[in-house]
Amino acid sequence: MTGLLAVGVVVALALATGGLDSQGRPTAAGTTPASPEPSPTNDAPTPAPSATPTWDGQVKVLGDGSTSYTGPQPKQPTPEKLKPGEKPPQFVVFSWDGALEGDEHLFSRFRKLGVENNAQMTFFLSGLYTLPKSKRALYHPPQHDVGAASIDFATDPHIKDTLEQLRLAWLDGNEIGTHFNGHFCKAKGGGEWSTDEWKSELDQSISFVTNWKTNTGFKDLPPLPFDYTKELVGGRAPCLEGQKALLPAEKAAGFRYDASSPGEFQVWPVKKEGIWNFPLQMLPFPARSTQGLSMDYNFLAGQSGDNLNGDPRKYDVWEKEARESYLAGFERVYNGSRAPLFIGNHFENWNGGIYMQAIEDVMKSVCKRDGVRCVSFRQVADWLDAQDPKVLDKLRALDPGQPGDWSRLVK
Repeated sequence: MTGLLAVGVVVALALATGGLDSQGRPTAAGTTPASPEPSPTNDAPTPAPSATPTWDGQVKVLGDGSTSYTGPQPKQPTPEKLKPGEKPPQFVVFSWDGALEGDEHLFSRFRKLGVENNAQMTFFLSGLYTLPKSKRALYHPPQHDVGAASIDFATDPHIKDTLEQLRLAWLDGNEIGTHFNGHFCKAKGGGEWSTDEWKSELDQSISFVTNWKTNTGFKDLPPLPFDYTKELVGGRAPCLEGQKALLPAEKAAGFRYDASSPGEFQVWPVKKEGIWNFPLQMLPFPARSTQGLSMDYNFLAGQSGDNLNGDPRKYDVWEKEARESYLAGFERVYNGSRAPLFIGNHFENWNGGIYMQAIEDVMKSVCKRDGVRCVSFRQVADWLDAQDPKVLDKLRALDPGQPGDWSRLVK
């Protein structure tokens, strides 16, 4: 991993992309090529979520039937305050940007792996992945033409497959967060948006998810088994850009955390703007003096640059580097401060799928170890909120690899 992983340059590269379109631009896996952007219009209405409930047996169907209330989410742990002298759990969060079930079926693959390895995760859903390309004019992105997007709209079969995985993921105890919509970065991207523009982006993302039946016409599919307006408590900005203006918008929406901050060290979290800041982290890179950001795309950038499919002869070495970096970051805190480990991923087969295999190996290696809890970001927030603030202050004073004197830290 090279010095370009020192946050700024690589963060700009962290796009949720997959293949290449006809013009050589990265595209999301399992999507259709982007159509020409329609001309902007002031007449196209910005969609708004509906909250009118009706009853259907034991399910409280919401709005147009896209979502529902089926009771408290199953398989959720009860957060407990640390007992005197108790060592904190080692939290590990595997999170996924975009959350599309494409042709590679990576969403379903890792959802099943989570069940098999006692791992619950956070899936940051891009709202556009529930909106057909034929309805793209419903999307009014900040600072861009109506219907424009930097990711491609999903095919109808992939929308259906994604909805099915979202249902199953929530029932498995996983969290459904947001990755917003159009994935705009750099010029006119999230880093240049105002708080009001972020509010518009967030409102539209919620609307697409809560009105997918109206927008798709898939009336025969069951509703999602949760009320997204209540379950949505956190997100990650595309390319990790714009957190300063985004935080007030998230706070106004009742969010409990944000996962958009890049390149911070493995330390116990703090709050920004009154909500938890869960950043991607700088991890040790074995055999090199540098550290790398805990995201698959950043390994790609350091190993094959802009080439999403580099030299196959190097795949084994690159896969080992990624796996060992994740494990080194885990071991540092597991045997040290017990600060949570935050990992970000995309459902992509970059460089022959080596980053997917590295994550699978890490999940199988760490999630069943003594004292380890592979959880969602929401579950980390639940646990932190249950702790004595003075104890959290003491935990934050520890270096990542510094074991705590738990009998003195936790009283």
